[in-house]
Amino acid sequence: MSAPAVAMPVRHQRKRMGIWTATALVVGNIVGASIFMLPASIAPYGWNAVIAWVISLTGAMCLAWVFAKLAMHFPRAGGAHGFMQIGFGDSAAFLGSWGYLVSVYAANAAITITGVSYLTRLIPAMRDVPGSEAGVGLTLIALLTWANARALAGSVQLVSTIIKLLPFVAVIGLAGWTFWHGGMATLAPVHAVPITLSATVSAIGLTFYAMLGLESATVPSDAVDDAERNVPRATMMGTGICGAVTIVSTCAVALMLPVAALTVSKAPISDFISGYLGNSAGLLVAVCAVFSCFGCLNGWLLIGAELPAAMCERGSLPPWFGVRNAHGVPIRSLMIGAIVTGAFVLMASTRVGIAAVNFATLLSTATILVMYLLCALAVLRFMRDGRLPRSSSLLIASVGAVIFSLWAFYGTGWESLGWGAVLIAAGWPLHRMAQRAARHAAERAAPTTLDSTSVAL
Repeated sequence: MSAPAVAMPVRHQRKRMGIWTATALVVGNIVGASIFMLPASIAPYGWNAVIAWVISLTGAMCLAWVFAKLAMHFPRAGGAHGFMQIGFGDSAAFLGSWGYLVSVYAANAAITITGVSYLTRLIPAMRDVPGSEAGVGLTLIALLTWANARALAGSVQLVSTIIKLLPFVAVIGLAGWTFWHGGMATLAPVHAVPITLSATVSAIGLTFYAMLGLESATVPSDAVDDAERNVPRATMMGTGICGAVTIVSTCAVALMLPVAALTVSKAPISDFISGYLGNSAGLLVAVCAVFSCFGCLNGWLLIGAELPAAMCERGSLPPWFGVRNAHGVPIRSLMIGAIVTGAFVLMASTRVGIAAVNFATLLSTATILVMYLLCALAVLRFMRDGRLPRSSSLLIASVGAVIFSLWAFYGTGWESLGWGAVLIAAGWPLHRMAQRAARHAAERAAPTTLDSTSVAL
């Protein structure tokens, strides 16, 4: 999961994006921090993880097609919340959007833990001080919250985006060189792991996390040349490229390093590269990982603030959440997001090593799937009532997205589903408060309007 592109000021005459520019935007929105710890998460699954990756990428491509078509035919809906609202009403849209918000908070915790884990590669002394990793994570959340509150997110995001892609090239190149010279012998340590349906399903809950953010990849149709063709193509190509890069990188590390070493690794990508190019190269990767992780955290803290503000504008949350400071930032939502993210970090820190990352990862996946499922079902409804043109490809993609979402729900596990259900339900009273406030406001306005009409007569 990666930080979305920072919005730029709208100009009356702007250069429209072509297919390759739009595809690059998609890639930049999806590629994020997950690759840096995912090899350690999926290593115990062996070849089951490879199968899970194929299924996850297929599901992601189906969802990408669903979002591309929705964005193209409903450009003024306001994104996923609007798609769900048009399809199923205010209540369903709230549940999907609130689940997305919880997913952002949980993903922020996973990103924080990953970044701090790689920071211990640079500062090994942190490992020997109890509570230091959680303390550093909370401090960095506070600093990035301050940067967002002062509208400095764009500057931080630009630097981190440039840096974060460097390790991918190194991992893929080293893996290709090693496999070319060693062949299947390089994969020998994982042959003892049996391939089973239950293990594959469990791995899907982890592998699909790396593709979260594909919903932010749909490009506004008025910003792309020949949008009817290029928006779906860019979305599909970008999602496919991200999937291919992430699959090769994570599986190469997971299948080429011993499982015992990976499961206790604080920085699996860095350890992999160190084994070939020396400790200095591994430290450089750790630096890139830290920048990438906290660049992602920076962007998603902003999204976690803007989403409640947007929900306020639609009457789904009380106006209190939408109050903005002098810099135009929804400060109350930003602060709440930082506090909840910090709480998730503390919850995860009670677990050891990669288990902490897996807890936050699976919770993030479980809660965002509510939105994915509702948007896929909305497409089926829109095709049935004629609001979307029927096509066999869209029907297959939307049905595939529904099946995959339900399967991924199961793959996240009962613990994640339980926590997710509780956290999504916790937002319902706020939605009811917003609905009551809207009704009371309408009731107060109605007599005033009537009295004004009477005076005029």
